[in-house]
Amino acid sequence: MKEALFYFFEKETAMIEIKDLSKVYQTKKGSVSGVDRVSLTIAEGNIFGIVGYSGAGKSSLIRCLNLLEKPTSGQIEVNGVDLTKLKGPQLRKARLKIGMIFQHFHLISQKTVAENIAFALRAAGTPRNEIEDRVTELLEMVSLADKKDVFPAQLSGGQKQRVGIARALANNPSVLLCDEATSALDPNTTLSILRLLKKINRELNITIVLITHEMNVVKEICDRMAIMQDGKVIEEGSVYDIFSNPQTPLAEEFIKSVVSFDIPEAILNECRGRILKVLFRGHVAGEGVITDTIQQFNIKGNFLHGSIEYIQERPLGIFLMEVQGNHKAINKAVSYMEERGAQVEVIRNGL
Repeated sequence: MKEALFYFFEKETAMIEIKDLSKVYQTKKGSVSGVDRVSLTIAEGNIFGIVGYSGAGKSSLIRCLNLLEKPTSGQIEVNGVDLTKLKGPQLRKARLKIGMIFQHFHLISQKTVAENIAFALRAAGTPRNEIEDRVTELLEMVSLADKKDVFPAQLSGGQKQRVGIARALANNPSVLLCDEATSALDPNTTLSILRLLKKINRELNITIVLITHEMNVVKEICDRMAIMQDGKVIEEGSVYDIFSNPQTPLAEEFIKSVVSFDIPEAILNECRGRILKVLFRGHVAGEGVITDTIQQFNIKGNFLHGSIEYIQERPLGIFLMEVQGNHKAINKAVSYMEERGAQVEVIRNGL
């Protein structure tokens, strides 16, 4: 155990392995399953998003990761150390390497920005002569050096969250847990906080686990993601793969909140041709496949909707279009687009 603990604390980055994890709550009405046999592997240095609606179990899961909630069963390994087997001083020491930021900031209102951050350092036993320099370093990292002596009530929501991030980073964690960290913020502030988290991830190589119900958050910074429903993980993979090829109705529902292609029924009723949904992955999204297809097979094409989204810095093109012409030519055109790397779905065959 001593060797394993040494390895855990000395290694700069972390990999999390969740094995068959369950959390059951006892209520007056009986047992309620918050997390139901979840298994996930989170690679070191990744930003991993966990998505789900309220009650899906994502908050219970993330609170189990640092044992704020004690799991009913299963294992949580960080760099090969099972945290569920640690107790007392060992567990407290392990938690210092797992920072956490919250939706509602949880700052101490009677303390200044600097004192809020210093509080975390003092709690960890940091030598007094090192605290001031570390606080200054952290405030510069989150772009709040000029707010050192300000109280939380004088800060905006985004600034409060930056203080929360600085405090979570105070003890050089290997893992940063984000519990709906942007849900209380406006869109512009959310984007600035996400960019800060991405910068921290890249510069410090900290593994970030982020829970949210907003797919825009996942699309902006996550490498991989899991979708939860009723305490279970129902889909897991790279953000790009899930956006480009969702496997469950819930994943499709979440994606539509970010990329919507609903066409008014009145416009659809005016269409007489075949209506296609055409999806291009990767570099193919930037090529003129549709234009080439229309010219080569002598068909008419009418774009109804379309865009190119950039996910993990890779393009994903999605288009809705009406095509008219000889049925045989249209079938050949569809086959040609598929040969060029497109995924084509017939929404309606035409009137």
